Amino acid sequence: MHSHSIIAVLASTAAALTDIEHKPFMRKNIDPIVLPGKYASHMHSFYGSDAVTKDLPTTAQLQKGCPSGENPNDLSVYWAPTLYYVNGNTYTEILPATFKTYYEQVDHAEVPFPADFHPVAGNASAKSQADINEKTTMITWWCDTGADDRNTRPRAAFPRSTCAAHMQVILAFPDCVNPSKVEEYAYVANNGGKCPTGMKRMVRLRFSIGDGYCFHGDFINGWFDDAQQNLLKAKGQSFMRIDGSHGNGKQPMGKTCTAKDQDPENGTSDYLKSLEMMGHHMTQEGMVERRFEA
Repeated sequence: MHSHSIIAVLASTAAALTDIEHKPFMRKNIDPIVLPGKYASHMHSFYGSDAVTKDLPTTAQLQKGCPSGENPNDLSVYWAPTLYYVNGNTYTEILPATFKTYYEQVDHAEVPFPADFHPVAGNASAKSQADINEKTTMITWWCDTGADDRNTRPRAAFPRSTCAAHMQVILAFPDCVNPSKVEEYAYVANNGGKCPTGMKRMVRLRFSIGDGYCFHGDFINGWFDDAQQNLLKAKGQSFMRIDGSHGNGKQPMGKTCTAKDQDPENGTSDYLKSLEMMGHHMTQEGMVERRFEA
């Protein structure tokens, strides 16, 4: 699979209400949601606010960072597994031609994203179509020319032949949340089109980039409140640029600052080194468990 045949661009099956383009600013072996405080994750590519390290950040902390996206009102951080071209023992990162986040179904939203909301979408351990729920996450890979085998293969698997143009993938995030306990979230698609009792419906976030069945994504809310209120006013429109007190929603990326790794001396951006660090972490975890059992 060649780098020119990959594009991580979000293709919406419904009218998108707003989209934000982002550039990657870091790849690193951290996952502050799943493995907070550790350099022991598989490799991720990061987009959005650069105020992210191995530790789980708050919304307020993210808002002090530099955005790698075009909307200065969105200081959220987004990440997903890094996609590589593998040639023997050489791993070359495949940078997406475009990475966009889409915020849609605003007509149904009851509340904005709560402060510190940090959902995970997808199943990092998935090995087959049976391990995922396309009804909720919508994970699908396809060629943007439309000429592929999408309907004759597992839809979350890569196309079986090289795309004539770009390859795309989509991923949907949970659209229900308990405002009083942001760790509790769900999909309306799993609940008859409604949020479970005690939860409120949010705008649905979708974005793309990843790696086959185990494609997954992470998001920590960093939107400024006034811009979120403007987003909720987009009801009934096919598209709306989301402006706010920090500027208009479509600006040249990197106009005011350059997003970068805020912890360059720790962790790694090297794939093979990350495997070594993951193995060391697992060994240490195993030793702790054995001592406990003894």
